[in-house]
Amino acid sequence: MEALLDAGQRYELTNPHHMANVLAQVYHETGTHMLGIKETVMPSHKDKNPSDATVIDRLDRAYAKGQLPWVKTPYWRDGWFGRGPIMATHKANYEKLGKRIGVDLVKNPNLAMDRNIGASIAMIGMKEGMFTGKKLADYNFPAAIDAPVKSNPRRIVNGQDGTDAKVAGYHRAFYSALVAMGWPETVPPKPAQPPKPAPAPTPSPSAPAQPNGSAGAVLAIIAVILAAVSYFIFGR
Repeated sequence: MEALLDAGQRYELTNPHHMANVLAQVYHETGTHMLGIKETVMPSHKDKNPSDATVIDRLDRAYAKGQLPWVKTPYWRDGWFGRGPIMATHKANYEKLGKRIGVDLVKNPNLAMDRNIGASIAMIGMKEGMFTGKKLADYNFPAAIDAPVKSNPRRIVNGQDGTDAKVAGYHRAFYSALVAMGWPETVPPKPAQPPKPAPAPTPSPSAPAQPNGSAGAVLAIIAVILAAVSYFIFGR
């Protein structure tokens, strides 16, 4: 979530409703994982980053069984299956998104799984309508999140899949957290530059680190997410 918040600053998603909708869509698309996943990965899967060969095999088997009736030509066999917090598919989309954020996704499509690069793809894709042609500015928030399917902001990412109300609930939870943290007034701007791959994890220092504003915001968001999940499970 820190990577997503940083990308929101970098691409100037100053409207908290816009930022909340990106977070809500990512939360849904990744099955609450919030980091990039590969196509065919389900919430029950422990391995969120299986090998490309595993993904291709899963898609081939599903296609052979007629479980992908909307697919006319298998797009995954050359490796152009979905990757990321909001998935890009097809070579042309990897090329388009990569050029926009300044990363060669054609040479290495698995860069979309990097938390910083994936976050940038999610932000710029929703801000500029690079996923479906619909963009955040096309919608009048907050009324839009309760709009009928044809005019619901869920269409920024996906077609009519019956998830509009669920994503709207996530949106409200994230919006509450963002407003509580003062987004974006209390958040210093990030320089507009290509995202760098996330560094490898390093051992924690012996002394406890002091949380910065972004980390504190993440904790607030986590708490609100839990409340949202509780609402959808228990109805309260």
